[in-house]
Amino acid sequence: MKRSEINRAIARALACFQAHGWVLPPDASWDVTDLGLGDFSRCGAVLVNLALEEEYSEKLIYLTCRQTIPRHCHKKKKEDVIARAGAFSIQVWFGDPNQWAADGILQVNNKKRRVASGAVLHLAAGERVTLEPGVYHAFWALGDEAILGEVSTKNDDLHDNFFTDPNIGRFPKIEEDEPPFIRLLGERKL
Repeated sequence: MKRSEINRAIARALACFQAHGWVLPPDASWDVTDLGLGDFSRCGAVLVNLALEEEYSEKLIYLTCRQTIPRHCHKKKKEDVIARAGAFSIQVWFGDPNQWAADGILQVNNKKRRVASGAVLHLAAGERVTLEPGVYHAFWALGDEAILGEVSTKNDDLHDNFFTDPNIGRFPKIEEDEPPFIRLLGERKL
């Protein structure tokens, strides 16, 4: 990704956070990624790590229209994904999406319910879904932009993201075409 594209994405996310009353902590850890696919407008997100503790993590995820986080799961991390502003869709699979998988149980808005593998759920502002380890998921914004919250057990971006697309890389290669507005998480030692 070009640094100018990263800077624009951060500025747009900051404007959205401010418009919705989200005040970020000092020295929040930022992450802007196209997941190594080279098309940030289609695949990627702006993520702000609010807490990266040994026991738990919290982050905000900013998505724009038609921007997707592709199919992946976590072997260790349990997470709640919450619509903080705007709405989003999430597709879930209870096993490898490239193979048949049985239905499963998801907790949606604090109530357990049976969901078909491959089902798409639409969540409005304030709604949440709890994802257990091993549940594959992909999600995207509904509308022009959305702020998602993620509260989870410990986050490990280097070792606990399992994407079905082998071409996906977690952190982008950055082309320095202007000075950075903020240094990203992937530019620091994790």
